[in-house]
Amino acid sequence: MEVKLTVNGEPRSDDVEPRLLLVHYLREVCGLRAANVGCDTTSCGACTVLLNGESVKSCTVLTAQAAGQDVVTAEGLAPGGELHPVQQAFRAEHGLQCGFCTPGMVMAAISLLAENPSPTERQVREGLEGNLCRCTGYHNIVRAVLAAAATQASTPRASTGAEVTA
Repeated sequence: MEVKLTVNGEPRSDDVEPRLLLVHYLREVCGLRAANVGCDTTSCGACTVLLNGESVKSCTVLTAQAAGQDVVTAEGLAPGGELHPVQQAFRAEHGLQCGFCTPGMVMAAISLLAENPSPTERQVREGLEGNLCRCTGYHNIVRAVLAAAATQASTPRASTGAEVTA
């Protein structure tokens, strides 16, 4: 079936199997590698992307369900090489170790900050509870999200994540 959607600001039209999961479409058809296949059961969040500005686990969305919609992966956050404030904060606060979960964490954090631009530590922890990291104790990840919130509060760029797709 033909599917038309926008991926990282670029319109696409591709023939796909009706049962193709969005994560596999992004990796195999689009050649994007940030959304990782971790569990295929929505447990880990490594495949998290933004679908119309909201984080979704792309292992549970059919590509056909994303037709006509806007998908943003971690690759789409840094046009021209300038990191998104959340990416900058993860880097500055050492919010990663092996990096496997990082793209999903970043995308979930962007969605969280779009809904709640000034979260408490507890709200960050609750907002990211669907994304697992097997390497860290989450302390630096939470610090990174709080740092990004503080940065976004003082910078108009990318306050919701929606601006980064244009």
